[in-house]
Amino acid sequence: MMLASVLQAMGLFVATNIDDVIVLSLFFARGAGQRGTTARILAGQYLGFVGILGAAVLVTLGAGAFLPSAAIPYFGLIPLGLGLWAAWQAWRGDDDDDDDDAKIAGKKVGVWTVAGVTFANGGDNIGVYTPVFLSVEPLAVVAYCIVFLALVAVLVVLAKFVATRPPIAEVLERWEHILFPVVLIGLGIVILVSGGAFGL
Repeated sequence: MMLASVLQAMGLFVATNIDDVIVLSLFFARGAGQRGTTARILAGQYLGFVGILGAAVLVTLGAGAFLPSAAIPYFGLIPLGLGLWAAWQAWRGDDDDDDDDAKIAGKKVGVWTVAGVTFANGGDNIGVYTPVFLSVEPLAVVAYCIVFLALVAVLVVLAKFVATRPPIAEVLERWEHILFPVVLIGLGIVILVSGGAFGL
């Protein structure tokens, strides 16, 4: 029974988080060469994901008043805002630097930025996890959460692996200043539109 819950949790995690590999890879590309990038991305991913699990558990326990389902699509404003800010910086030329060492060093990736994007991208996770949590025993919910939290680290390692493969790393390094805002803006729009925010 417990093994079945673990396997189901693994499948559910992969299905709802595989898209995070792309976003996290871009964070790794953005912070390339900066000390502590992996630790900050890992911490941010965990903070964001704990927020997702907390919201799903609260809704499951009937505390939906704290997080009405109608509010979830508006989390799309977080990556949208971050993406627009990154696009503004790129357009102003803040990403340009003639100093090769500065280019190699990349930018510092903030823990709360990663956490915010992770949480905002987790609206679908909350929507999927809640009915699953409602359909299983409390002990199974705990097992799901433990498996999910263990797999967060695997997800970050996978994203780092993808971002550091030479052909991919070269593309990310060259186009990161465009890809990063485009992906975040696109992600924000998809979350807003798919959730029907603002009557879209």
